[in-house]
Amino acid sequence: MFESLGFETLTAPQAAVYFALVLGLVFGVLAQITRFCFRRSIVGDDRRQAAGVWLTALAVAVLGTQGAVAMGWIGFAEHRFMAADLPVLAIVAGGLLFGAGMVLTRGCVSRLTVLTGSGNLRAALVLVVFAVVAHATLKGVLAPVRTTLGSVTWSLDSTALPGAPLVWAAVIALAALAVALRSGNRAGTLALAALIGALVPLGWVGTGYVLLDEFDPIAMESLSFTSAAAEALFFTVASTSISATFGAALIGAVALGALVSSLIRGEFAWVSFGSPRETGRYMSGAALMGVGGVLAGGCTVGAGLSGIPTLSIAAILAIAAITAGGLITNRLLSATASAPGAQATTQAALPAE
Repeated sequence: MFESLGFETLTAPQAAVYFALVLGLVFGVLAQITRFCFRRSIVGDDRRQAAGVWLTALAVAVLGTQGAVAMGWIGFAEHRFMAADLPVLAIVAGGLLFGAGMVLTRGCVSRLTVLTGSGNLRAALVLVVFAVVAHATLKGVLAPVRTTLGSVTWSLDSTALPGAPLVWAAVIALAALAVALRSGNRAGTLALAALIGALVPLGWVGTGYVLLDEFDPIAMESLSFTSAAAEALFFTVASTSISATFGAALIGAVALGALVSSLIRGEFAWVSFGSPRETGRYMSGAALMGVGGVLAGGCTVGAGLSGIPTLSIAAILAIAAITAGGLITNRLLSATASAPGAQATTQAALPAE
């Protein structure tokens, strides 16, 4: 479709970068206002309200994405989520690692990106370490871990949930909304969460249909933060040698959107680490998320908010493993803190709070 839009000096890859900037800015603003975070929805003190926000976004994302598929605008048959040989060991191990890291850093990657824009230096450093480790797992010294675990596969007759896609979309959306409407959130908050969810099908349709150019093809993408963080890191250090990508633009725009929103709302504040012990915890969590996000095929947004709407079994397995990793790690930390002889400390405000 892109070639019919009449652009003479703008290529599809260049247009995708501008498109990502718009998506990222809007996501950054909305996520900053709603405190959108998957970690909070499973182990946060306000998990009921946080889950309501996340599930509302998921409901809209599922309905919008599968609606676009039904219209024939996009399809996921060739997408990596639909690989016939499911790398089950990599997905499960990666999900568990990512979930553990998410709890240690007290924020999923999307939340930490938003907090970076809001002045949180702890979140910023976590993002840098996350991006470095993710890139090392994709193409560097940790790549053998990825290829070794990825070689253990499970052949599937169907890579998506069996049955009618629209039926599955309706079931998932109704179940999510049933929980969200009882979460205690204000209607305005859920409306903003719905707008976050609408960005997912907008991303899929934008890159997979509107910007489709057979002579200069681009990848069909939507909101995602693992590969995007690695791309942003690479572009930052080598921008004179490589072109900007959808992912790099998305990460930068999310932080910028959060910055603008936090300044307008009077919530921008510089925050740093309180102790070496705290620093070690966050760096460990960042490294775990970097490895885990690559192995699992995405983060809570890439495999969760954007992945589940594809009805991919791989994406659903990934978000289930991330949830399990987060719950297990949170329980272990709670047990350690309550153990006899544990050092009593006053916990400072942390990035995802």
